[in-house]
Amino acid sequence: MRSQASQTLPWKSGDMRPASALLAVLLWAICASASADDVNVAVAANFTGPMEQIVPEFEKATGHKAVVAYGTVGKFYAQIRNGAPFEVLVSADEQTPIRLENDGMAVPESRFTYAVGKLVLWSAKPGVVDDKGDVLTRGDFRYLAIANPKVAVYGAAAVEAMTKLGIHTALEKRLVVGENITQAYQFAATGNADLGFVALSQIYKDGQFAAGSHWMVPANLYSPIKQDAVLLSRGKGNPAADALLNYLKSDAAKKVIRAYGYEF
Repeated sequence: MRSQASQTLPWKSGDMRPASALLAVLLWAICASASADDVNVAVAANFTGPMEQIVPEFEKATGHKAVVAYGTVGKFYAQIRNGAPFEVLVSADEQTPIRLENDGMAVPESRFTYAVGKLVLWSAKPGVVDDKGDVLTRGDFRYLAIANPKVAVYGAAAVEAMTKLGIHTALEKRLVVGENITQAYQFAATGNADLGFVALSQIYKDGQFAAGSHWMVPANLYSPIKQDAVLLSRGKGNPAADALLNYLKSDAAKKVIRAYGYEF
């Protein structure tokens, strides 16, 4: 008795070449499905733009899926300590991954620097920020946005820069503090703050700055923003987690990262 499958085959009996081709496709699909995994990723808010470009390319290249959350590193640290199911941390600093290693919550020797960030003073309005940052000392503005320096790396860098310039105390009452660097950028972008300290990646792409005015804060005014990625203990043994970290080291990912003004 012929099987139901053989009764519906559209090729002549005895010709197994189409069946072999179909079987190969089915086996490939099954294997691809079996080998595809998800990875839960915590990503620093300043890296939102590049990561939104990297994730689809990573998924296309590997077949894995990345489930991404964006936020401040300080809050991610607390969440990971309290059992959040993240498997990879793409941090805005190097200290937090090191702390997680010391806490036994990250895999030793998996940490690496994927980018070096830059701090920028920016206003959505042309002519507000001069190319030397003198607007800060003149004080001819109402509000200055920064990210929360207690949990956000770029916020801490902004405070460090203002302190070295000797203006932090004088400007303290004018600060509008965002939960993270994304919110600080939004304050400046919407005009709720006249200007703000933001990440270069938020106002720069492919050699072009966003509309408005900006000052590249000199590197000697704040500690280097070395951004490290690390495999968390929950991600150990997950092929998708390993694949994502490897992809961040690839030329394809570096091209995207560089386009947003990061260095290595």
